[in-house]
Amino acid sequence: MMEQSAKLPIPNTLSTPLKSLLVRWETFLLAVFAAVFIAFSVTSPYFLNVWNLSDATFNFTERALIALPMAMLIICREIDLSVASIIALASVAMGYVAQTGADVPLIVLTGITVGLLCGLFNGFVVTTFGIPSIVVTIGTMSLFRGITQGLMGNQVLRDYPFEFAFFGQGYVYWVFSFQFVLFLSCALLFYILLHRTNFGRRTYAIGNNPTAAEFSGIKVRRHKMILFAMVGVMAGVASVLLTSRLGSTRPAIAFGWELSIVTMVVLGGVNILGGSGTIPGVVIAAFLMGVVTFGLGLMNIPGIVMNIIIGLMLITVISIPVIMRRIQQHRSRHL
Repeated sequence: MMEQSAKLPIPNTLSTPLKSLLVRWETFLLAVFAAVFIAFSVTSPYFLNVWNLSDATFNFTERALIALPMAMLIICREIDLSVASIIALASVAMGYVAQTGADVPLIVLTGITVGLLCGLFNGFVVTTFGIPSIVVTIGTMSLFRGITQGLMGNQVLRDYPFEFAFFGQGYVYWVFSFQFVLFLSCALLFYILLHRTNFGRRTYAIGNNPTAAEFSGIKVRRHKMILFAMVGVMAGVASVLLTSRLGSTRPAIAFGWELSIVTMVVLGGVNILGGSGTIPGVVIAAFLMGVVTFGLGLMNIPGIVMNIIIGLMLITVISIPVIMRRIQQHRSRHL
């Protein structure tokens, strides 16, 4: 069955019209990134410092790691809004394990395992009961965060081994942090997975027409389950990095990250309704958001204003394809 489904006439996700459209969107993002980069370079004398730019990568790499599998999940017509709560729950688990005197590998494994289990739980509920993922993950967002707050109260867990700090604060070479190198490596892996494998072609096929994909022999439920698990694993990895960078576990850790992660994905050109999008687009969007956040921080812009800007970016990006589609429909009626 697997061999048969691999030879099915699944729509080519990199066909000329779609590829041209995505390339234009990515080119547009690159142009915006260049413009923003130049603007901040002119307005702030500290922006072009290589160590400051290196520190800027900490503003987005943890979120961007989750955005990679989230892009594939949204392409597949699903979404996970519980990722920030998964980070918090995984961080709490790591904090309690660290208090027992556990070594670093066990602490890291705990965080990733909790993330995997949460992702599997989301996928199980969605695929088994047929409940929309946005409803399920809004519920688990409250569930996981509630468990975190119930376990923690007002505590702050700090008893992490010294070596644990490397994941969130260490550098691999010169100005290249471990987080940044990990993100680039994962971006390459997800690019290959989505754009160069049968798994990626099945993802697009499900996103374009899940019913047709099911009748074509693609195991849609199992495929979605894997994607939810991947998002959970990357949330666990992000929890390891964030907890290591902060050096502590707090109940409100990663609070509100869902918005910025989804914004990265949609800003990267992934259709919120599923069926299209690329990993390179998401990577460029992650860099763009990181530069914007860093540049505004250098200008002493308050965090609440940054949130407003991110919200406006999300609304604008979702609106652009709808507006363009209506313009094309209007033109076609008058031809």
